[in-house]
Amino acid sequence: MFDSHAFYKKRLASHMKELGRYMRYIFNGHIAFALFFFIAAVAYYYQAWLQQLPENFPTAAIIGIAFGLVVSYSPVRTLLQEPDLVFLIPAEEKMKPYFRNSIIYSFVIQLYLILLVAAALGPLYTASFPEREGNPYLLTITILFIFKVANLLANWWMYRIRDRNHRRLEIFVRMVMNVLVFYFMIAGEMLGACIVTILFATLFLYDYVLAAKQAGVVWDLLLEKDQNSMQTFYRIANMFSDVPHIKTRVRKRQWLVSLVTRNIPFEKRHTFDYLYRITFVRSGDYVGMYVRLIIIGGLFIYLIPNIWVKLLFVILFLYMSSFQMMTLYQHHRTIMWLDIYPIEKTDRQQSLVKLIFQLTILQTVLFACIFIIMQEYAGFLFAMIVGVSFTYLFVNGYVKRKLS
Repeated sequence: MFDSHAFYKKRLASHMKELGRYMRYIFNGHIAFALFFFIAAVAYYYQAWLQQLPENFPTAAIIGIAFGLVVSYSPVRTLLQEPDLVFLIPAEEKMKPYFRNSIIYSFVIQLYLILLVAAALGPLYTASFPEREGNPYLLTITILFIFKVANLLANWWMYRIRDRNHRRLEIFVRMVMNVLVFYFMIAGEMLGACIVTILFATLFLYDYVLAAKQAGVVWDLLLEKDQNSMQTFYRIANMFSDVPHIKTRVRKRQWLVSLVTRNIPFEKRHTFDYLYRITFVRSGDYVGMYVRLIIIGGLFIYLIPNIWVKLLFVILFLYMSSFQMMTLYQHHRTIMWLDIYPIEKTDRQQSLVKLIFQLTILQTVLFACIFIIMQEYAGFLFAMIVGVSFTYLFVNGYVKRKLS
């Protein structure tokens, strides 16, 4: 007799073991220290900024958008695997406990995001509305949990619909309603919140009725969604350790490839110069992460008032970029043809060291230019000195030693 509840417990235990294996590498000593410094600095300046919060600051809009997006992002992790398309489809009628547990698990693992956003925006709410008595913010968080459950169920019902455009339209409309509900609640316009809540309930019931008319579970869609979630986690973990399960996505980006490779000499010792550059550009991981770190780091450098803390953030984001770029060295580890190239190992290592050095120097220049925009010319000079010094020491010390 097939017990889908017991089967889910085994599948969940295997999944948690898989996550724990890579979480040890993600939250190693280096990253833990960087996160601690990052959170401490952000909390300090966030509190200082709240003390001089403008009277017309759009608190309701910011919290409404944040809460609306948090509850709208409600994927259901089914933990399905490719063989399930063959062996579990005949037992679909017995899979209800399995899918029920999947929804519960998805809610539990997404609670941290709700609590994190609610805790981060709580001081902003208190500073913006000091006159409100009682615990209206706690009531808002309670409603946040209710909407989270409703969005999870609506997403699960939408997984029965094969039409991708229909699913996208439904998610967009539901997201707009989520944002409007919490905006009206924070702004104190309860009539508007009630009207949008009624519209949301109508859409919720429509999703249920529509899903009930479908023939059954769309197994290939559930598998695709779960694999995409795992590949996202594997791409993050791959920045810290080798992940054999990762499926690399490749994009053409021909104009960017020609830009970064046109000055490479056509010589044997520059083979890996070419390979690492096109891997950085065309892989779905590296260039996006590099740009995101520049944008996020630039925002913190621009917003933080203390010049010395700005310089610490310059070092922090340079460290994060260069540390994660080191995984380029293992990116092609499964391609055996690279091992027969008549190229010295030192040339291969030097190619990656040179690329990391160039990327980090470019990042240093971009961070330093922010000081010029703010007309802090001494900060520009300090940022260049600190950035170049850190890059030289880190790349020629830590990176070379790790690659050897």
